[in-house]
Parts: sequence; C-alpha cells; structure tokens
Amino acid sequence: MADPKILQKTRNIGIIAHIDAGKTTLTERILYYSGKIHRIGEVHDGNATMDWMIQEQQRGITITSAVTSFPWQDHLIHLIDTPGHVDFSIEVGRSLRVLDGAVVVFCGVGGVEPQSETVWRQADRYRVPRLAFVNKLDRAGADFYEVVDQIRTKLAARPLVLQLPVMEDDALTGIVDLISGEFLCWEDESLGAQYQRLPVPESMAAAVQHQREKMIETLADFHDGLAEKFLEGVLPEPAELQAAVRESALTLQVVPVLCGSVLRNKGVQPVLDAIVRYLPSPLDLPPVKGIHPETGEEVSRPPSDKEPFAALVYKVMMEEGRRQAFIRIYSGRVAVGQEVLNSAQGNTERVARIFQMHSNKRTRLDSAGTGNIVAIMGLKTATTGDTLCDAAAPVLLERIDAYEPVISMAVEPKRNSDLDKLQATLWKMADEDPTFNVREDPDTGQTIMSGMGELHLEVVVDRLRTEYNLQVNVGRPQVVYRETVQARAEARAVFEREIAGKDHYAAIALRLEPLPRGTGQRFESTVNPDTIPPVLFEAIRVGVAESAYGGVLMGYPVVDVATTLLVAESREGQSSEIACKAATMKAFADAMKAGQPVLLEPIMSIEVTVPAEYLGSVVGDLNARRGKLTGITTRKNVSIIDGEVPLARMFGYSRTIRTLTQGRGTFSLEFGHFEAAADNSAE
Repeated sequence: MADPKILQKTRNIGIIAHIDAGKTTLTERILYYSGKIHRIGEVHDGNATMDWMIQEQQRGITITSAVTSFPWQDHLIHLIDTPGHVDFSIEVGRSLRVLDGAVVVFCGVGGVEPQSETVWRQADRYRVPRLAFVNKLDRAGADFYEVVDQIRTKLAARPLVLQLPVMEDDALTGIVDLISGEFLCWEDESLGAQYQRLPVPESMAAAVQHQREKMIETLADFHDGLAEKFLEGVLPEPAELQAAVRESALTLQVVPVLCGSVLRNKGVQPVLDAIVRYLPSPLDLPPVKGIHPETGEEVSRPPSDKEPFAALVYKVMMEEGRRQAFIRIYSGRVAVGQEVLNSAQGNTERVARIFQMHSNKRTRLDSAGTGNIVAIMGLKTATTGDTLCDAAAPVLLERIDAYEPVISMAVEPKRNSDLDKLQATLWKMADEDPTFNVREDPDTGQTIMSGMGELHLEVVVDRLRTEYNLQVNVGRPQVVYRETVQARAEARAVFEREIAGKDHYAAIALRLEPLPRGTGQRFESTVNPDTIPPVLFEAIRVGVAESAYGGVLMGYPVVDVATTLLVAESREGQSSEIACKAATMKAFADAMKAGQPVLLEPIMSIEVTVPAEYLGSVVGDLNARRGKLTGITTRKNVSIIDGEVPLARMFGYSRTIRTLTQGRGTFSLEFGHFEAAADNSAE
C-alpha cells in the first residue's frame, strides 16, 4: 500500500520545448547527476539514453516520447522526454495529459519559438504547472532578459526570475540564486557533477539586488505576509520565499525561470531542486474527474491506493509484435493477472505484465499504484485515450484529442507478396499514432497514408524498411484538402428499386448549411421522430456520415457543414435501411453541388529566422508562395519573419531557405487552419 508520505514525494513531470532547444540533452544530464546512468550520452553523437529509436539517433532529434524514473533528494521523479518537432505534437499533447508538471526549455538565442508556443498552449489546456529553463546561454547572441520578456509577451505568462546568469567575455561562468543569494559555479573536471556556492561577484551585486526586489515584489502580489515585509523593508527568509514560489507556481500565477547551459553542464542540479520544490505531487492536485459511463454523472477519483483503480492509456506501442500500453494511474492499484474494465470500449481485459520503463528498457513489476506511470502488456484492444478502471466502480476520463493529418503519400510494396504484410504493418502503426491514418483509394486501389508532415511520413517509411524489413515505393507527398459548401442548399432524392425480388423505397430531403471554420460536422432533424422507425433514422444518419467522407469536387472529406433532415418518406412494406441510406447519400451529393462547393487547403503558420542581409530575398520567395506576412521583428542582427503560407507551396522549402541564406536561415512550420483554396490550387 502506497504511503501518502511517499506519494507526496512523487513527481510526474515532462520536458517540453521547441526542436533543438536542448530537451534531451537536459534529460541526459538529469539522469547522470541523479545516478540513473553512469555515462553522459550526446544527441549529436546518436547515443542519448532517451533517443533509442534508430531514426532518432540518425537525425539527432526526438521522435517518440520516452519515460524514465529516478531518485533525487529522497523524491521519486517520473520523467517524460518529448519531441520538439511539430510533426510529432501528439507525443507532447498526450504526455501533458497525464503529467502533473513540466519543465519548458527555451533557447537563449531563439527565445520563444513557434513550437514553444504550441506546447505552452497544450500545457495551458491541461492546467499543468511549469518551470521555464533558459538554455544555451553560452552561445553567441544569447540574451536571457530578452527570453524572459518574450515569455511575458508571447505566452501571456508572468515569469518569476529565480536565477541570473553570470557572463564573462560572452561565456557563462555560473549562476546567481536569487533566493539564497549565492553564486553557483560548476567544476569542469567533474563534468558538472560538483559545484561551489560562493559569494555573489561584486560586478553583479547591483543587478542581483534589483532582480531580487522584483522577485519579492511579484510574490508579494499573491502573499500578504510577504507584502507586509516588503513594505517594511524586511528581507524574507529563503524558506519563506520558496514556500511562496511553490504556492504561486502550483496555482499557475507565476512561472519560475531558471537558466544555464546544459551542454556545458551548468545549471542542471538547480532544475532538479526546483522540480522537487515547486512542481506538484499527485496529492497537490485536485482529484481527477470523469463521468460514469452508464449514468453520465460526474465521478472523482482522489489520489489514493485505497480508492478504486482508475488509469488513462496515454500511448500504445507495438513491442516485439505485442501491444504495449503506457498508463498513468490516478487511483487504486493494478496487479499482474488482474481483470480491468476498458470503460471507453465496454470490455474487460487481463493485465499480463507490468513494467517500470527506462527509455526502451523494462523492469518487471508485480503491481503498481497511484501516481505511477508504467507500461502494461496483455491488452488487446486498448487505444490512446481509453480509460482502464475497476469494473465495480466504472469511470470514463477525458480522452486525448488528436490532430487531423494534413499530408498524404501513396505507398506500395516492391514485391507483391508483401502487400498483406505492408497493410497489416501500417494499421499497427496507425494504432500506435492517432495522427497517422491509412486508407485505400477507391478509384486507384492504392494504399494512402496520411500524417502531420513530410518528416512524419519519412520516418514511417524508414521504420517500414528498418524495423519490418519491408521494401516499398512511395509517391510524392500530397496535400490533404477538405471540402465544404459556401451557401445554404436543399435537395430531395428518391430511391425506388427492386432488389432480390423485393421493392425498396425511400424519399429523403436534406438541407446543407455552411458552418464556421473548424466547427466540423453537425446533423439535425426536423422530422417528427414518431413517424420514422429508429432503425431507418440511424440508416439516414449513417448515410450522412459516410457521404461526408468524400465530397463532390475531388473526394476529400467534407467539413464545417450542418446537415438537416427535412423529409423522410417511406411506404408500407417497402421501407428499408438500404433505401434510406442510398437516398440520403444522393440527396447529400445533390445539395453539396447546389451549395457552391469549395476546396479548403491547409494553411501553415511559419516563422523564418534569417540574417538581416537576406531578409529581402526570403520575403520575396514567401510572397511568391502565396504567403501572407503577419510581422517582421529584428533581434540584434537577425530578422524573424512570421506569416501564413499554403502547405501545398512549402514542399522542398528547407532546400530553398538554405540556398537563399547560404545555410544560415532556419524555419519552422505548424498547422494553422483551413481556408478556401485559391483558384489555381483548386484546378
């Protein structure tokens, strides 16, 4: 039975950031200094502990979230290292769904970059308390205060600076801790494992005094006791300040800001101390809430082993051909051999094995309790977002939202004999990744896979070749468009036919109306429900849903349309589900044709960072790609271009930006929204 004192010393945290901000490098140092590993691996050498996939090691980026556990100051920390590339945002989103706190890493040069904003919004949605860590302060052009200001302006957060970098000849020599008033200086000989606490350098005394007063003034806004001392000129004790920081961080009133240079092994241990001091344990958060799957009533589960078992499946992976589900346990315990209810699917499954994970390495457990993040085997149907619980006390927790794929590619095996294996493998991958879809094109018979970007699909193809020994041919990436209507329209369709010696008849009238972008589909009925049998009404609803799979222009999914059933006529002895569904699909297509159908294309938000001397040529190229610039800012000798651009015009842009800037420009893309395609795109 888990002791509440043990649970109070448990932390479930994630490392999140924009790509190349230093997340995995920070995680590697954390594991080394905590004693979990005995050798520091580097991302650029392809031997970082948490980047275990071949594709991650080859590219030097994180692709899949990996979980580990380690001790620090008599606390147990469960840590998830997440990807930074926008193509793998689902890994961040589903990790944040089950985490209690997060460390957000910012590059001291790049500051708040686009994916930083994305992960910050995801953390806002789940109300996850955060620490900010400004990294890479050893690099030329790094500006700690500028990054802090961007956290305030771009993220609408209230940064609370707890540390100041000490620079000498553009090199980071150490850090001043504003709470203890000490200068922390790391020893290179010990790879940063040892550091000294020294008096603050004279050159920093004025800046430290100023920033310490600002810190106390900010905390005083939320703590009356500190406010009184501040007004009286009394300096609060460090323990009092730490308690105030913790309370303000847990209530999301402030974001404590730390700093360092992870690659130079400076500033890591204070991050671990801050995780323990300022981020929540499972007991610090409200009980998780869900609904009863049958009654719909709200149900809460306090974090305790004495409560009924409740856990969320936040990730599914295939391991050695078997389904491995990663779960966060919110209440109760689960043991090997136990039957659990999947309340999302309504079936029970048996837990065959339980593992404590360290990246891709596993340690068997007999059971696991509240607050743990573990992997289990034996579940045959559980998918991302499903709730596992005690059958005697069912609960359905909030699901995890997935993003819609925006890019597609045709794939086929080089050997016809591999066709069945290819399709089965792709379906397994789609089962693991909610942002990856597979379908068969009804016109060409091709297998079409869809994902979040070129890199996403490139990694899938690479995995087919390396993990599954499947040699494949792929087509050019294709943009996944959508279709919608621009005007209200009505249509009536009649289905009257003899099938297998029986007459079938139905007459259906539908009205289609445009909805705001991003609304999705809506189905309503003005027909008296007493005049139509439920089985026929369901056939009509299914007919509308299936019609929306492919529009009348190019067969792309139909979105942002409200469909209203106006008329449903039938005849005695001739009404059937076949007739109702067929008439519905014909009426839907006719109404779409009359409703001024239009193609919607995905518009991407782009941020391009270029040396100022190349600004003109890069802006000109973006304009030629139908880009809309929303702002250009200058930071030192670098220009940052923000804008929107159609995805269809961005294939191969990485080569273009390198050519235009002699390899010195960088960019990042993330999905923004759908909008009506320009005429030439539609053609």
